[in-house]
Amino acid sequence: EKKKSKGNRSPCSPSRVLHIRQIPNGVTGAEVVSLGLPFGKVTNLLMLRGKGQAFLEMASVDAAVSMVNYYTPATPHLHNQPVYIQYSNYKELRTDNQHNQARSQAALQGVNAVQHGNLGITCALAAEGGVLPSHGSVLRIVVENVFYPVTLDLLYQIFSKFGFVLKIVMFHKNNQFQALLQYADATNAYYAKMSLDGHSIYTGCCTLHIDFSKLTNLTVKYNNDKSRDFTRIDLPFGDGQRTMETSLSAPFATQNTIFPSYAGPPGFAPALGFPQGAVPTSAAPGHMTIPGIPRNSVLLVSNLNPEAITPYGLFILFGVYGDVHRVKIMFKKRGIALVQMADATQAQLAINYLNGQRLYGRVMHATLSKYQTIQLPREGQEDKGLTKDYSNSPLHRFKNPCSKNFQNIFPPSATLHLSNIPPSVTVDDLKNLFTSKGSTVKGFKFFQKDCKMALIQLGSVEEAVHALIELHNHDFGENQHLRVSFSKSTI
Repeated sequence: EKKKSKGNRSPCSPSRVLHIRQIPNGVTGAEVVSLGLPFGKVTNLLMLRGKGQAFLEMASVDAAVSMVNYYTPATPHLHNQPVYIQYSNYKELRTDNQHNQARSQAALQGVNAVQHGNLGITCALAAEGGVLPSHGSVLRIVVENVFYPVTLDLLYQIFSKFGFVLKIVMFHKNNQFQALLQYADATNAYYAKMSLDGHSIYTGCCTLHIDFSKLTNLTVKYNNDKSRDFTRIDLPFGDGQRTMETSLSAPFATQNTIFPSYAGPPGFAPALGFPQGAVPTSAAPGHMTIPGIPRNSVLLVSNLNPEAITPYGLFILFGVYGDVHRVKIMFKKRGIALVQMADATQAQLAINYLNGQRLYGRVMHATLSKYQTIQLPREGQEDKGLTKDYSNSPLHRFKNPCSKNFQNIFPPSATLHLSNIPPSVTVDDLKNLFTSKGSTVKGFKFFQKDCKMALIQLGSVEEAVHALIELHNHDFGENQHLRVSFSKSTI
């Protein structure tokens, strides 16, 4: 069947069916499905084997949007080759079960069985290759670049996403942080390895290298912060120093989070059951990059200059990395603010790019807040305009899921990219505009094709940050507004 539209246009309205391109030869249906697993249930798969393409249907549009938003800045790889994901023109997949599709369908059933706890179906891998891989259910995990503490609870939280974790043992060997982790089922171990191997828990550090252990069963003598058998609550703590913070262990015990008296589908609720506030901030620095872990979208921004900072300024600056819904500057401590982003991935991007950035003479700190939302002030409550709701602002850059802005997210730089420049505006007009806001203009260049876009190089990154806050959406009159973003190139 010929599709109506040829060419590379990206279909813009979100759909729960995703079109995946440039899939290398030899990639299995199960591996394609594993891209979608962390975001929710995968309901259908159509592999176009000759073309290196596939259609993947998620259970909901929300899950598909989360998946596209996650993989747009971080291109996924299969067999070490980048693959590209966009919304499909199809709203659902109707696959006739021809012979070609039997394999995909079997892969799908198996994967969803694994993800949703019904471990009876292991036909996914059998269908793909005729035989199940001959590995056991124990993974060996090596974590590299451990800049943040990797706790047993954190590993449990991440790996439970793929099935029921029975036992974990952590140790140091060859100067490396290592862990052994046993699943209830070998298929879970296979999907966890496939989905997580090579990923970093936190941005740029704590990288996971996973392979199958030769051990078939782990022996755990003590339940403490270095080893745990989740099937036995009766094991002693052991002679080691009691290093697990009581603040951490107590809430878990009461929440049944870690101790599985939970009777639902294995490996599902416990993974997501972290009580808010039970994990002290020291254990969760908040730069989580592994998808599917419920994360927070509210940022705590501190060490701000109380004389210069405004809710609007934070809205514009953080808006470069995601859509800002609310901003609150603390009434009593004007150097601290909360910024609520549209989702956790955008909050993550903002931390990656803005934490440690100089703003109005101070080095700003950005991290995840313990709050899930910013409350608006009640009627009559004194606030002095320090809390603002921007959820319906026309200035959001990422409202349209196919916006070019997703491809043009760069760290703060001294060179700014200007667009939407009216034909009447000259080089001198623009230079004067920036100089009037206190910037030093070091270089300027219009793009050749037309004069709607330009690069302007300022005296420093901090100057460019201030200029972006001041001049993004600057009105040239006649409803022509300047758009400003950070550039990856210099002049």
